[in-house]
Amino acid sequence: MQMRPAIQLQSIMKSMKDTVLPAIDPTNKLAVEQGHIILGLLSIMSQRMDLEYRYDRDELARLLRFAELIQRQAQGGGDTRTALLDLKTVVAKGADVLDRARAEPLELVRAVQSLRSRIGVVIQAVFSDGASESKQALHEEVIANAREQLLRERSWLIMQGWEANPAEVPPIESLISEVLS
Repeated sequence: MQMRPAIQLQSIMKSMKDTVLPAIDPTNKLAVEQGHIILGLLSIMSQRMDLEYRYDRDELARLLRFAELIQRQAQGGGDTRTALLDLKTVVAKGADVLDRARAEPLELVRAVQSLRSRIGVVIQAVFSDGASESKQALHEEVIANAREQLLRERSWLIMQGWEANPAEVPPIESLISEVLS
């Protein structure tokens, strides 16, 4: 089971290319064509996925600049003034979102990976030469953290159908906390 879409897409494309496409009856031109279209779309998704967040941020920045231009240029009666007030509110919210969206997704993934790695080094060090109280406390915390992470991953992948009792796994939305700024 893999959570990361980049790895999932690579697996799907390999399966399509190596197993599904060769199994399609070559006389079924429509099926062959659709298989190649699917593979092509998956390839585009795979190549562009890392840019999607930047694309959205770029679009938001451009729309904010355009909205500022509109606000300077637009003049008119009551409807125009009301629309401009509404736009001003949305611009403020959009600017706040853009301001908070500074980190790249890859930076976030790398920060997670770095923390996992360094936490592992500290845990190994404590179990190598740490105080017995620290070992016991860390043992319990590691188990609790692993249990929580496993539940999140099971919930994330529930649609794959691996769970014997899927109703017992809470929805991922309930397991992801909001990050406060």
